[in-house]
Amino acid sequence: MSDSLTKKCSRCQQMLSRDAFARNKASRDGLQAYCRKCWAEYYQERQAARGKIVRQKVEVPEGYKFCRTCEQIKPHSEWCRNRTAPDGLDSRCKSCKASKGRASYFKRAYGITEAQRDEMIASQYGVCTICLKAPAVHVDHCHETGRVRGVLCFNCNAALGQLGDDPDTLHRAIAYLEGNAWKPTLVAPGVYQLPS
Repeated sequence: MSDSLTKKCSRCQQMLSRDAFARNKASRDGLQAYCRKCWAEYYQERQAARGKIVRQKVEVPEGYKFCRTCEQIKPHSEWCRNRTAPDGLDSRCKSCKASKGRASYFKRAYGITEAQRDEMIASQYGVCTICLKAPAVHVDHCHETGRVRGVLCFNCNAALGQLGDDPDTLHRAIAYLEGNAWKPTLVAPGVYQLPS
């Protein structure tokens, strides 16, 4: 190898190819003084000296990545893309990312944890509190106060939302279903009188 294709690592003193060194615009030759392996060791030593937790590198086969959240080695197909990451993949696998997203969604939208939602479902024996048939999966809350009322099935939760969470509208819907539909009497333009 010619000298222009190699460089000596100032830590391990080995002559290595230029690909073994990370870029550094501030240096004369545009490369770090330490090879990548030595730089990683040096960085870990510095972090340990500062009292920081040093994560050990996990060796994985080509086409796989280690997820530090679930501590499993998974193929690249189990990861979302991230252009800013050095390897082009997210730091968490898809399932861990989804789990974290769900947890932050419940906290942000309803002010509860996923465990609290699960407790509510268990207290309802796993079924919707309105229809008592379908599984409870959607958190229902008051749109004015934000207070969580319970966990409903999709249809019942959507029905409450479509009726505007208005008890009067719900009472009229119940009366309609019981065959007592009210017929409005027009008193003035746009003003209707309810039957007594």
